[in-house]
Amino acid sequence: MELLITLLCILAILVGLVFLFVFMMYFGIWMQAKASGASVSLFNLMGMFFRKVNSMLIVRCYIKLRKAGLSQVVIDELESHAMAGGNVENVVDALIAANKANIQLSFKQASAIDLAGRNVLEAVRMSVNPKVIDCPDQSQGRKTIDAVSKDGIQVKAKVRVTVRANLDRLVGGATEETIVARVGEGIVTTIGSSETYTAVLENPDSISNTVLKKSLDSGTAFEILSIDIADVDVGENIGSRLQADQAQADMRVAEAKAEMRRAAAVAAEQEMRAKVQEMQAKVIEAQAQVPLAMAQALQSGKLGVMDYYRLENLKADTEMRQKLVDPMQGVEADGASQKKPVPPTMPPQG
Repeated sequence: MELLITLLCILAILVGLVFLFVFMMYFGIWMQAKASGASVSLFNLMGMFFRKVNSMLIVRCYIKLRKAGLSQVVIDELESHAMAGGNVENVVDALIAANKANIQLSFKQASAIDLAGRNVLEAVRMSVNPKVIDCPDQSQGRKTIDAVSKDGIQVKAKVRVTVRANLDRLVGGATEETIVARVGEGIVTTIGSSETYTAVLENPDSISNTVLKKSLDSGTAFEILSIDIADVDVGENIGSRLQADQAQADMRVAEAKAEMRRAAAVAAEQEMRAKVQEMQAKVIEAQAQVPLAMAQALQSGKLGVMDYYRLENLKADTEMRQKLVDPMQGVEADGASQKKPVPPTMPPQG
């Protein structure tokens, strides 16, 4: 029994020491909150210690809210946001800045923006001081937005977009890249629908007016205040260059078709020559059959000797007449030398 009492006494002393240590550790914070008019329970501070929450940060932010007149935010909300991994100090500064600028922003909305990964304080500042976005983005290496009017002339434009953060659409809204892309698309469409490039140069404000009518900020985290044309320059004659390229392409196609027709004609010519050679071979073959037929006729008695001699005389007479008409007919080439024409001979008497 005495041992149990001793153990209880030791346990009570240890609990008292722990309580005294925690009390002494948070007594300064408790006194600071009490003196600032933002009273915090000492047991609440001790609970933050066991919940592993930075009590000094929570109390300091709570004091800032009370001094700014934002009494609707309780300390439990700040502690819950800290335990959720949010930036409590950034949220509190955003609430104070929005309150001073008469911007409606609740703690629930600010904490949701912060937990979504957005900088809520920067968003509030952008609502007060609008931001200017260069279009196109210079960091991507592009200096101008290039478009071509209906007359084929390239127009280069530089645009500055003034935007203001929309706190209601900051969670889930598109970023600046979407604004830049939509503005670039609207400028290309407007210039492309212009009849001539001079119309764009005469009225560059027509581009911004047309683009503003398309509600490019829908679904984004920003509100477009103005679209200003910073510079408009004339580029290349894209239309004439495309026509020249098309003409060269057409010329190459025509040359290819002509080459195909030429190759077909050459093939047809070679085919006709082959047919001529074939027919000449058939003629030579038929001529070779004549002596054989005559020999067979002589052997069979169908052709007499005198008939043969008369046929030979007629043949010789025909050759003589042809040589009289064309004396060079008997010339035959033998390498580099040539033979003289053979004089005609008189046919034998029959």
